[in-house]
Amino acid sequence: MKTPSYTGGWKSVYYSLHVVKEVGPVAFTKSLLSKNTCKTCAYGMGGQKGGMVNEEGDQIEVCKKSLQAQLTDIQLAIQTGFWHKNSIENLLKLRPRELERLGRLNDPLLKKKGDTHYKPIDWQEATALLKEKFKKVDAARTFFYSSGRSSNEAAFLLHLFARLFGTNNVNNCSYYCHQASGMGMGNTLGTGTATVQLKDVKKADLIFVIGANPASNHPRFLTELMHCRRRGGKVIIVNPAKEPGLVKFSIPSDVKSFLSSGSEIASHYYQPKIGGDMAVLYGVGKALFEKGKIDETFVHKYCEGVDEYKNQLENLSWEQITQSSGLSKVELEEIANLYGAAQNVIFTWAMGITHHSHGVENVEAIVNMAMLRGMLGREHAGLLPLRGHSNVQGVGSVGVTPVLKEKIFQNMEEQLNIKLPDTPGWDTMECMNQAAEGNVDMAFILGGNLYASNPNLHFAEKALSNIPFKVFLNTTINEGHLRGVGEEVLILPVKARDEEDQKTTQESMFNYVRLSDGGIDRHNGTRSEYDIILELAKTIIPKEVFDFQAFGEFRDIRKVIAKVIPGFDKLEDIDETNEEFQIGGRTFHQPVFGTANGKAKFRFHPLPKGKNETNSFSLMSVRSEGQFNSIVYEEKDAWRGVEDRNTILMNSTDMQKLKVNDHDEINISSKAGKLRMKVQAFDITEGCVLGYYPETNFLVSSELDPQSKTPSFKNTEVWIEKA
Repeated sequence: MKTPSYTGGWKSVYYSLHVVKEVGPVAFTKSLLSKNTCKTCAYGMGGQKGGMVNEEGDQIEVCKKSLQAQLTDIQLAIQTGFWHKNSIENLLKLRPRELERLGRLNDPLLKKKGDTHYKPIDWQEATALLKEKFKKVDAARTFFYSSGRSSNEAAFLLHLFARLFGTNNVNNCSYYCHQASGMGMGNTLGTGTATVQLKDVKKADLIFVIGANPASNHPRFLTELMHCRRRGGKVIIVNPAKEPGLVKFSIPSDVKSFLSSGSEIASHYYQPKIGGDMAVLYGVGKALFEKGKIDETFVHKYCEGVDEYKNQLENLSWEQITQSSGLSKVELEEIANLYGAAQNVIFTWAMGITHHSHGVENVEAIVNMAMLRGMLGREHAGLLPLRGHSNVQGVGSVGVTPVLKEKIFQNMEEQLNIKLPDTPGWDTMECMNQAAEGNVDMAFILGGNLYASNPNLHFAEKALSNIPFKVFLNTTINEGHLRGVGEEVLILPVKARDEEDQKTTQESMFNYVRLSDGGIDRHNGTRSEYDIILELAKTIIPKEVFDFQAFGEFRDIRKVIAKVIPGFDKLEDIDETNEEFQIGGRTFHQPVFGTANGKAKFRFHPLPKGKNETNSFSLMSVRSEGQFNSIVYEEKDAWRGVEDRNTILMNSTDMQKLKVNDHDEINISSKAGKLRMKVQAFDITEGCVLGYYPETNFLVSSELDPQSKTPSFKNTEVWIEKA
């Protein structure tokens, strides 16, 4: 399959027509135009302004990924008889995409130890079993996990129930993605989220995209990059792989872009080594000092530590920087010149920065760069971590974390008149480690695919198999329901966001809270995840501890969230006003930050070590164009020109050295495992290779960033030979 000269455009439109044909124009239009937040990335669309409108009023932005999610939810239900005919062993023969397209879950399913099939049961039996399990289990031997697709209301209810049940083993999927961003920004600025709003992006004259591929993962952001270029601005891409969608993209919602051969996205594209981002940022910083392009007033008046930071950069030789980064001094000075000439600069990044054993340090290096030229604490400039799932940020904001922020902890105890546990909670990987050691008796998993989200999938399957009872709340079947299920498993079919009987809220990566109406009735066997948690909490938690009857309506819990979560005060009246809002205290348009003294902090760290051996490669796992998180919608990757997901993409010079050609089979191994895959040439830095997630997770070890506990998905040392 030939890599296209540009991506997007007609391919997205054709997919829209495919969805219309499959589900029918009425169902398609109803879903697309309803007042519900988009179900895919946290860039954010939908809500009370309409299904295809963002907070700035931009309309009709077609996103193929959003359509793929809609198609999944509009599927017909899996018939009850299906489960009698199909064993778990047979289902394991299906690819993840085939599992996703089996249809919607519509029956509670039970698998007891030794069973070969899931058995459909009624809701009465399912809830009775769940309550029985909770009454018998020790809270210290349980954990609660949430994906980013849930609502703020369900997420708050979940962690409140878990803590009153007696555990802080509460976490969410951000520990496997952007937790490093939250910690890095927290260490330097006292905030863990974007410092800008969407309206700021629209005024930028330079946007950095570092370690991210929004063409595949945040398609609507490409519109802003295109507009930046059109108004004469620059877009600097820093990525070991030259992604076709970041070079040129045809924006379906823009007539000029759509009818042409696509719009130029990157004005400058730099391809460092995998793991070389920190060296790139230090090199640019060193060049800025040498060229006298520092905002001296800002760094001395509003920051601390700049002199020590400067000294550390001076002690780094250009040879060390270029060797570690993989870029030349000329390239690094060019970036510094571009940055030094810009007036309004926004830094964006994603997993290519956070998925390292030094992910927090990478983020802090980006913050350093922004401080050097005063691109913080004012309008039209700042930091924007490109978040993944549509409400992953909201789930964390309302408290689905092992450790609550001190203010939230105090507010919850005071407002709800409760006593919260103060024992240390487990992050996501610690939950897996504890399960592997036999210290977990029950797991409550709200959405997502915890199995496939893990590094080292052999370990993940073993760890999950050790848990005597797991309950999953999902809309469709996935590999997590089939692997690591040797013991007892209960699957509860839940409503999608636009099917909720009551309104829910979600938070975008811009700290903007949207209100979703719900209201679409598709399946008679699904229940709201909120209602499931509430019924459980009312039974398990004694009324004298807390009376969960007070949360019968979603609006009841919104009023509590408004009181206990800083910045969410407008949530209290949202049912009356329908007014969506920007969370208070998150956007830094003034140079006063969330640190103890209000100043931003420079932080320097030694450059990370490179590969251990010269004959090895650095592997980064990525998602395809036809994929969202662990959900695979299409087997081929149209943007990269790859037909088979079991493919490793490699620099053509490296292929010549190994004497392999396109589509040859290779053996690829790491310290964690080995696979046989195909190889295909791609424009990626020599010594670096690219493979798909979760297929290559068998190779990824459980090495973590010590601060954020985020796995190093983007930098695995591997060895490759022709099969």
